Amino acid sequence: MIKLVYYIAKRYAFSKSKTKGINIITTISSLGIVMSTMALFVVLSVFSGLESHIRTFTDALDPELTIFPKKGKTIQLSPEKLQQINQINGVQHTAQVVEERVVFTYGGKQQVATIKAVSAGYDEVFGVRNFTDYDQWIDPNTHEVVLDKNLVYQLGIGQNPEENILEVLAMKPGKGLLGSVEDAYVSFPLYPIDVYMAEAAGDGKSFVFADLEVGQKLLSLNQNQYSKLELKIDENQNLKPIIQQIETHFPNQFEIKTREQLNDSLYKMLKTEALAVYLVFTLVIVITLFCLCGALIMIILEKKEAIKTLSYLGFTIQNIRKIFFLQGMIITALGTLVGLILGVIIAFCQKQFQWIMVNPTFAYPIEWRFENVATVLATLLILGLIACLITSSRIRREMIER
Repeated sequence: MIKLVYYIAKRYAFSKSKTKGINIITTISSLGIVMSTMALFVVLSVFSGLESHIRTFTDALDPELTIFPKKGKTIQLSPEKLQQINQINGVQHTAQVVEERVVFTYGGKQQVATIKAVSAGYDEVFGVRNFTDYDQWIDPNTHEVVLDKNLVYQLGIGQNPEENILEVLAMKPGKGLLGSVEDAYVSFPLYPIDVYMAEAAGDGKSFVFADLEVGQKLLSLNQNQYSKLELKIDENQNLKPIIQQIETHFPNQFEIKTREQLNDSLYKMLKTEALAVYLVFTLVIVITLFCLCGALIMIILEKKEAIKTLSYLGFTIQNIRKIFFLQGMIITALGTLVGLILGVIIAFCQKQFQWIMVNPTFAYPIEWRFENVATVLATLLILGLIACLITSSRIRREMIER
């Protein structure tokens, strides 16, 4: 009986109705399922691409673990204490960092940005040098800097270099009245040697990389004072035991954040936007399935005599309901499959040929993920299942007995 039910459902799904209007509605609903499936998959793939694109920058600019002071703005650690952190199993390197918002001036222009003064070897350990234009990095104990391209454009650095010098200014710590404006600031010249582009660094900051000593002098810190510590962790190492060991060695001294926690707001924004778009497209799918429900109900009414005949042949109400339920699921499943195939083709073509551009140099990133396929399939099949169950339940014994 099950095979016979499936056979009849398949015949109904692929055969044309005698009524032209029913054929048109069924075709529209089938095309709607195909297009909405394709659009949902492409949009989810674009958001996956954006997330991966952003991670290429955050993974380079943000370490696996970052140690902040629990109180105040600086950490004070002796070389022995730093060595104690380095000796924790799984910690490959500890970079000392001084980071602060300061003012940069060049040729009469001013711009507030973040100076990130780092210890020696920072570029080799964390890979930020991979994003520089000329593969240059700052030498220790110099005033050399590597600038974000956005800051270079904002200040016009490079125009009339013989007349203009890049300078950095930071407020002096202390209290009391000042004799002049100059007494309020620490300032000295900087010498750009390279630029980097962090299109999606995460929080909109324009970093200026400098030597650690430059940052300490600028903020009037001693040689054992830092804004934070950035830790390079072994790829195969679990972060949780490392965090526990640090907290054991330095109880109630540090706040420790993972890379995901540093960019929590960014990832939440991406996920919220992806969820919002997903819900909008799901609403479109629901409307399309309502159209399919209407077509199935019209088919049921058209085949009232055939339903009576099936009843006389020994088909129960449940079997007859299964016929129209399976008919609707066949249409939904085929539409979903075709839509997914088209979506994969579009995603592949965008990735290979970069047809749609964000700007002249940057194409919309797109990434194929199995989880997106699973999401699309689950959404269409679950909603289709509900729609077909509701529609097939409209078949009642009264229809046969009339």
